[in-house]
Amino acid sequence: MDIFLLILLHVILPLFFLVGLGAFLHRIFHFDMNTLSKLNVYVLLPAVGFTNIYESNMNGDVLLGVLAFLLLQNGVLIAISTVMAKLMKLDRSLAATFQNTIVLNNSGNFGIPVSQLVFHQQPLGLSIQIVVAIFQNFLTNTYGVFNFISASEKKGKVTAEFLKNPIIYALLLGLLFRSLHIPVPSFIWNPLQNVANAFLAIALLTLGAQVAYINLRQLPPLLYLSVFSRLLLSPAVAVVIIFALHLEGVTAQALFIASSYPCSRNTALYALEYGHHPDYAAQAVFVSTLLSSVTVTMIVYLSKILF
Repeated sequence: MDIFLLILLHVILPLFFLVGLGAFLHRIFHFDMNTLSKLNVYVLLPAVGFTNIYESNMNGDVLLGVLAFLLLQNGVLIAISTVMAKLMKLDRSLAATFQNTIVLNNSGNFGIPVSQLVFHQQPLGLSIQIVVAIFQNFLTNTYGVFNFISASEKKGKVTAEFLKNPIIYALLLGLLFRSLHIPVPSFIWNPLQNVANAFLAIALLTLGAQVAYINLRQLPPLLYLSVFSRLLLSPAVAVVIIFALHLEGVTAQALFIASSYPCSRNTALYALEYGHHPDYAAQAVFVSTLLSSVTVTMIVYLSKILF
C-alpha cells in the first residue's frame, strides 16, 4: 500500500495534473496543434536527447546483460505487435501507431521517478533504469519514427524523411561529445538544459490538448489490446527473458519493473506530427498511464517475490 500511494502521489498525480491542465487550456484557447507538435519534435526532443546521452554514466559491469535483455525483449514485442497487426489486417497507418503503443514505453519521466522510489537504497536499480531510458530514447527515435514514416504516403522517401528528424543528430552528437569527453560551453549548455527541462511540461500539456475532446466512454476495442499488451504482456515476456539470461537480484527486479511502464507519450507526439491516428495514440497513452498506477505497483510487488 505504501508503494502504491507513493507512486500515485509522486508520479501519477503530477502527470495527470499537467495533462488535465493542457486539456482545460486547449478548450479555452484552442491551441494550434501543429505548432505544438513542431515545438516538441524540432526543439524540445533534440535537447532532451542530447543532454540525456551526454550526462549518462553507464556501468560496464551490468551493461552487457541489460542490453542483451533489452534487445531480446523489444525484438519479441516488435515481432508480436507486427503479427497482431497483420492478423487483424490493420491499414499501414493504424498498424504503425498500434505497434508503437506496444513497443515504446514511458521509461523517462515515468520510469525514472518510479525507480527512484523503489530503489532509493540501491543505486544500481536507478542506474539500470537510466540505461533503459536511453535505450528507449534510441528505439523511439529510430524504430518508432521509421515505423511512422514508412506508413506514410511518401513511398520511396522513407530514408530521406527519417534523416530529416533532428533527434537522430542530437543523439549522435551526444554520443560523440560524451565518448570524446568534449566539454560543452556554459553559454550553450545552460540554454540546452533549460529547453530540456521544459520538455516534460510541454509534452504533457500537448498530450492534454490531444485528449481534450476525446470521449473516453467510447474507446475503440483495439485500444484495450494496446493497453493490455503494454502493461501486462510486456512484463510477461520480460520474465521469460530474465530467467533465460539468468539475471538476478536488483538487475532482474529493475528490468522486470522497467518492462511494465505505460505507452510512451512520444508515440502520441509523433502520431500527431506524422498524422497517423493521433487520437488513438493519445487515448492509449492516457488510459495506460491511468491504469499503470495499479499494474506497475503490482509488478513492483511481484519483483520482490520473484527475484
